[in-house]
Amino acid sequence: MAVKKYSPVTPGTRFRVGNAFTEITTSKPEKSLLAPLKKSGGRNNDGRMTMRQRGGGHKRRYRIIDFKRNKEGMMAEVKTIEYDPNRSAFIALLQYEDGEKTYIIAPDGLKVGDQITSGKGATPNVGNALYLSEIPLGSTIHAIEMYPGKGAAMARSAGTYGTLVSREGKYAIVKLPSGEVRRVLLTCKAVIGSTSNPDHGLQVLGKAGRSRWLGKRPHVRGVAMNPVDHPMGGGEGRQSGGHPRSRTGLMAKGKKTRNPKKASNRLIVTKRKKK
Repeated sequence: MAVKKYSPVTPGTRFRVGNAFTEITTSKPEKSLLAPLKKSGGRNNDGRMTMRQRGGGHKRRYRIIDFKRNKEGMMAEVKTIEYDPNRSAFIALLQYEDGEKTYIIAPDGLKVGDQITSGKGATPNVGNALYLSEIPLGSTIHAIEMYPGKGAAMARSAGTYGTLVSREGKYAIVKLPSGEVRRVLLTCKAVIGSTSNPDHGLQVLGKAGRSRWLGKRPHVRGVAMNPVDHPMGGGEGRQSGGHPRSRTGLMAKGKKTRNPKKASNRLIVTKRKKK
C-alpha cells in the first residue's frame, strides 16, 4: 500500500495523509455478498445512550466474509481486491471452480489472477488456509482460529500477523500481534502471510468532519468537565484531575480488567507486552 500527501488547497487537506488505494481493482462490490448493516448510535434496546461518542456516519452495507475457509481441496481464483468500509484491511473476491464466490480478508501481496486453496495438503503459499499442524515453523500467519471450525478470530486487522513459534503435544505456540504468546489447538486453521493495507496507521484524517463520516462524535475530556459530570472534573485553573478514571469511577490506565478465573488463561504462555 502507498499513502499520499495532499496539497494544502483547503484547511482540511493541509495535514491530510490518505490512502492511495493502489491495490484496489474495483469500486463495485459483489451484490450477492452484501447484507444490510443497522446502526445503533450507541443506544440500547430502550433507546438510552449506553456508549458515548457514537452516531452518524456514512451508510454502509456489510460484506459477508468467509472466515472459515471450508471449501477444502478446491482451487479459487482471485477476481478483485476491494475496499471494505467495515474493516481496516482490504478484502479479496474469490471464485471457486464450482462457480461459488466468497470474500476473504486479503493477504498482503495477493494479486488478481492468483490461485489459492485451503485444507490438508495445501502448499504454504500466501493466501492458502492450512491447519496449524501443517504450517512450517516460523511462518507468518493471520486470520487465526481460536476454536476449530469457528472461523478466524485473531490477527484480522490491517497489517497484522502472528508467528508460529513451535508445537507442543496437541497445541501450537503462536506469537500474536499484541506480543502475547498463546497455545492454539493444532486442528485450528490459519492463513499464510500478513493482512493487507499495512500502512493503515499512517493515515491522517486532516479534519474533524472525516471522523464524523466514520461515525465518531466529539470526545470531551473528563478534566474539562464539572465535578457533577466527571470524577476528574472541576478545580481552579488547570488541575491534574486526580487519579485517571472513567466517568463512572472505574480506574483507568493500568487497572487489570481480565477475569483471573477465565478458562482460557491456561492457554496463555506469555502475557502481552506492557505499553
